[in-house]
Amino acid sequence: MSREFVMFLTTTPYSSENTNTIIKLADAALRKGHRVKLIASGDGVFSVVKGQVPRALAALENLVGRGLKVDI
Repeated sequence: MSREFVMFLTTTPYSSENTNTIIKLADAALRKGHRVKLIASGDGVFSVVKGQVPRALAALENLVGRGLKVDI
């Protein structure tokens, strides 16, 4: 049975591993066929700004191509 996961990212990409953790969790859920929505708020929006964290942005773009929905 497919489920929907909603993840909140509110911390800066530089101060913790939260961005990488969100990417790994979203990837795993998408691989299992679940729907995933990421809500970036506060400092979390810097993870989806071009030029801020190139590897994280590329990983998120890949996930968006596979079905991740992102709200800012």
